[in-house]
Amino acid sequence: MPELAPATDVATSPREGVQASPMLAALSLCRRELVRFFRQRNRVFGALGQPIIFWLLFSEGFRGTDFNYLHFFPGTLVMILLFTAIFATISIIEDRREGFLQSVLVAPIPRWSMTLGMILGGASLAMLQALLFLVLGYFTIAGLTHNPLAIVQVLLMMSVIAIALTSLGFVIAWRMESTHGFHAIMSLVLLPMWLLSGAFFPADSGWLGWVVRLNPLTYGVAGLRQLLAAPSVNLPSLATCWLVTCLFAVIMFAVACYSSRRSTRGDLLS
Repeated sequence: MPELAPATDVATSPREGVQASPMLAALSLCRRELVRFFRQRNRVFGALGQPIIFWLLFSEGFRGTDFNYLHFFPGTLVMILLFTAIFATISIIEDRREGFLQSVLVAPIPRWSMTLGMILGGASLAMLQALLFLVLGYFTIAGLTHNPLAIVQVLLMMSVIAIALTSLGFVIAWRMESTHGFHAIMSLVLLPMWLLSGAFFPADSGWLGWVVRLNPLTYGVAGLRQLLAAPSVNLPSLATCWLVTCLFAVIMFAVACYSSRRSTRGDLLS
């Protein structure tokens, strides 16, 4: 596999002194991700089918039991954001194989612009699926908030979580040359990250409790749980949830920008 070109702030252009608008380039890359998604009918079918299947399984599965579906709904929402955002970044590996990524790397744009565009594209796809699941939830679950201000905050927090998780997927995919390695890392790291976020079971004591508290995704789940339903005394404050979730997104985006400035030689090697 040929090594990627050395990273620079702004790649050289065939015409000296010519530089594209960074934001326009980012929006163009984001649009490309969306157009490519809607042109692939199997991906569209899977994206629409996954929230509907989860909605049907959970709504019917918890009916007639002592479990409160409202408790598990925010965790399922974050799960959809997680897996959609992470799987969307597989396109980075495909773009490298097809040569498109090399073309972008030598374009007269800064690396952060390329990173922002790809992350926005993946986060937008994750938001589309999560929004569908959220709308379906309002038809099924009693107790979800109807406060307009709270709903706006839910959408904002979902967006921040989607950006953070897509940035994490970008960091992993950038160092990968095979989709097999990407799936292995996802199963090893990302699935436990979601399970240990308080999405399904709490861990209030012992070493597992510390892992849950140190997991930044915990605060995204807790924030959505407080915004969608009544606040709980067992959850961190909403201000803490916002602070940690936003820091998670900012740090992961910064790491993604740093990673994009480095060449890659193989899976998890730089």
